[in-house]
Parts: sequence; structure tokens; C-alpha cells
Amino acid sequence: MTVRNKSLENIKIDKYIEIVTIPAATNPTEDRKNVGIELEEKIIFEILSKSYKKVIITIIETKEDLESLVDRKPDLVFSGIKYFDFDEKELWLSDYLKENDIFYITSNKEALNSEYDKNRAKEIVKEANINTAQFFTTQPNEHSNESSLPITFPLFLKPITGGDSRGINADSIVFNFRAYQTKVLDIYIKQQSRTLVENYLSGREYSVSILENKSKDILMILPVEIITCKNKNGHRILDYDAKINNLEEVIAVTDIKLHQELCDVAINSFRALGGKTMGRIDIKTGLNGILHFIEANFMPGLGHGYFYRSFILNEDITYEQMILKVADAGLSS
Repeated sequence: MTVRNKSLENIKIDKYIEIVTIPAATNPTEDRKNVGIELEEKIIFEILSKSYKKVIITIIETKEDLESLVDRKPDLVFSGIKYFDFDEKELWLSDYLKENDIFYITSNKEALNSEYDKNRAKEIVKEANINTAQFFTTQPNEHSNESSLPITFPLFLKPITGGDSRGINADSIVFNFRAYQTKVLDIYIKQQSRTLVENYLSGREYSVSILENKSKDILMILPVEIITCKNKNGHRILDYDAKINNLEEVIAVTDIKLHQELCDVAINSFRALGGKTMGRIDIKTGLNGILHFIEANFMPGLGHGYFYRSFILNEDITYEQMILKVADAGLSS
């Protein structure tokens, strides 16, 4: 009979983690541009506390709060905050922590800015010889007629910045200049953004999650396919309503060759954009089946969205196991 030493089972990792957040938004629907991941901090606290000796939740309201955090020298900051606005100046959390030799779970300012600006991200991956649909940016009255457009119809239009498919709907696919003008104006007014215009890719859509633990030499690349319902115009696109209301189906990629090709495009894009620790790369095919980079997200949601579903479908692991892997990867960066 084997007798287990229960005291050994309960030994926790001798690390100190701070889960860092900011005061709750007064408007739950507000798009807080300085927040990349809306953490469920109490759930994450419970998960990490089971495995690590010291875990606390810290709410940062002032620069002094942030300075106090640095003085405490946690081994890891687990946070979805991009930057703080102190005295109308942006202070980027990841870079500030790096300057003070504190590990964190996300990419640095340069990489986060590159992926946030979808036009810049496409320029970078194009320079790295990664396929991406032809594109340009515009705003109302910048192109006076169809012949002035750099690429031909059909086109796909979306805001140049922003997440969660904001500004994307059935009218994002356009087949003529009038529809193009209408959508460009709509994005300019409602999203207060320039428009990224791409050749429309009508094929299948994929999302590839990445988690890298450098010190343990572990690289997880986890593709899934996203299947959306047809919209009012008969097209399958991942628009805002589909994403918010979970109207899409997420399935495993079972074809071995396709799985490898998706992994290659994803990690090459991740590297080209300077990603660190974790991220998500969105990929789509045209009619010819060729994979094209769409966009990147280096602060993927840590709820039960695509990032988590990639772990379930590829690795069959629990939500708790995923959060612990993210923390371990952050501690190893």
C-alpha cells in the first residue's frame, strides 16, 4: 500500500504574485482603451492562491500606488492593464515593470501598439513575407471615386483600431463605391477611427492561440476554426453581434497539414510583431485556400473565449490549468 505525504501535496510554490487592476468602470459597456484584458480577478486570485505562497489583488488609482507596488517587488504582476493616465501622461505598465526587473504576463508597449494598429500590424507581417490581404487606410472624402481606390471590389472595411469586432457588421463587405463611402463614414462617426480597407477574403476563419514559456522551452501553438452564421447578406463574417452574443461555433482543426500551416503562420506573425508570452493570431483563407494574416491580439481575453477554447480543443485542460500555465510562463519570461 502506498502512503501519500499530504504535507508534500499542499506545498505551494515560493513566489509572490500581485493581480493588478484599476477601479471598476462606471459604465460596464465603456471601451476602456487602456485595459487590454478585463480580468475576473477574484476567480484568478482563488486559482493562483492554491499554487503560490503569496497572492494579492491590488487596485491602482495613483502613481504612488504603482510606486508602492514596485517597492514590494512581487515576482510576477498578473494584469490586463496596458497603461495608466497619470497627470495626463501615459505610463505603460509592462515597460515600467521591466525597468524595475519585475516579470509580467504580456508584451511590451511597442508590440502592443503594433498589434493594436491593424494597419501597422499588416505592414509588419507583410515585410516579413507573411501573406495578408492587400490593404490601405482611408477616411471620408479621401478617395473621390472608384478609380482612385488602390484595390478592387469586393472589399472588407473595419476600424483601424479596436477589439471585439467593434464597427464590423453585415455592411462591412462592400461591392460598390456608394456602399464603400457609406461604411467609411459610419466608421468615422461611430468609431471615431480611420478605416482599414482590405480585399475581401471569403474563405474559412481561424484563430491561433500562443503561449510561450521560454525558461522551460515550452511553446504552445493552438489553432481552432471559427464558423459563423450567415448574416442578412448571406456572408459568414465574425461581426460584433456574433462575437458578443456567442453566435459562432469554435471547432478543432483536425487536418494535420492545415494544423501545421496555421501554426507556422501564427508563430511567424507573433515573432514578426514582437509578441511575448501569450497572444492570438487571426487567420483567414481566400477562395484559393491560401492562409492570410488578419490581425493579432497580444492581450487575449482570459475568460472563456477563443484563447481558453483553444486550450480545451487542443490540450483538453481545465480553465484553472490554463491560468496556472499563463502565470508560470510569465514567471519564466
